[in-house]
Amino acid sequence: ANSTQCCVTMSPMSLTAATSSDEEDDSDSSTKPIRSEKKNPASLFQTGGDPPKEKKSKKKVPLKGAESEEETPETLQKNSNKKGKAKKSKKKEERPPSPVIEVDNLEEFVLQPAPQGVTIKCRVTRDKKGMDRGLYPTYYLHLDNDKKVFLLAGRKRKKSKTSNYLISIDPTDLSRGGENFIGKLRSNLMGTRFTVFDNGTNPDRANADWSNVRQELSAVVYETNVLGFKGPRKMTVIIPGMNADCERVPIRPRNDNDGLLMRWQNRNMDNVIELHNKAPVWNDETQSYVLNFHGRVTHASVKNFQIVHSSDPEYIVMQFGRVADDAFTMDYNYPLCAVQAFAIALSSFDGKLACE
Repeated sequence: ANSTQCCVTMSPMSLTAATSSDEEDDSDSSTKPIRSEKKNPASLFQTGGDPPKEKKSKKKVPLKGAESEEETPETLQKNSNKKGKAKKSKKKEERPPSPVIEVDNLEEFVLQPAPQGVTIKCRVTRDKKGMDRGLYPTYYLHLDNDKKVFLLAGRKRKKSKTSNYLISIDPTDLSRGGENFIGKLRSNLMGTRFTVFDNGTNPDRANADWSNVRQELSAVVYETNVLGFKGPRKMTVIIPGMNADCERVPIRPRNDNDGLLMRWQNRNMDNVIELHNKAPVWNDETQSYVLNFHGRVTHASVKNFQIVHSSDPEYIVMQFGRVADDAFTMDYNYPLCAVQAFAIALSSFDGKLACE
């Protein structure tokens, strides 16, 4: 049976928040990534790549999936032509929760790829309160479970020529020089291409063996709708490939011409993986584009998206969507880490030229 679907963008004809069937697939989707059984998804992302030279003996962060939890019928979002109706359901019943995740070392956890076979389910909240937060909101990422464990915070920098978001592991410290700075998202002048960096050093200040230079964790390209057609957004996401140990291949560009965006543009795809947002399907009944979010998204929005590999579009690498005016769910699977997924989500908030 089909699970909950949600509109990606609305036509003027429709105010439908979500559509669903009367039955829910009773398989446990709270911990398992949604994918076809034919392929091992890990093989889609392996590019060979040498293991990192500066390999440290890191203690693996334990992640335990709550395998016994079954999805309840309450996770279904009823079909409604009233926008606000979705808000009436109890919060706990609105979305299948995240598996139990133990976060011992936050900095390590947010840069570590999701374990294979576990979907890490998160919630993004947008805070617009305060003097300048209307223009520069703060975004917070928490695990979407009872403990609501804080993971990351992000905020757009002021006085920056291009959109530049700082990402921190401390919700109260969003300074570039602080020890909680974990990464950043930077756009081009048009606001259509974004690059995600970790907290390493700028190449101009590199040490002799280059080991302290920042890594590029991801890049996002939004296709501009030059004719102003208000159809669904088109996104391309570029990430480093994974080595045989299922670790991210370090991409440390010496200059802008060696980064993920230029490699992708020049089709130099060694150790680089290209992903896309899953194309939504037009639904005549609701007069809107819909995607199946399996109960995790309840409000129609142009920002709702799923990221997939073209070789296995059933394996959802990441999905993001609105559940309230300033609340969104963000779920990610192997090979993404929290910083990559959060930065990709932040890029979707940015005001883009001719991208809507």
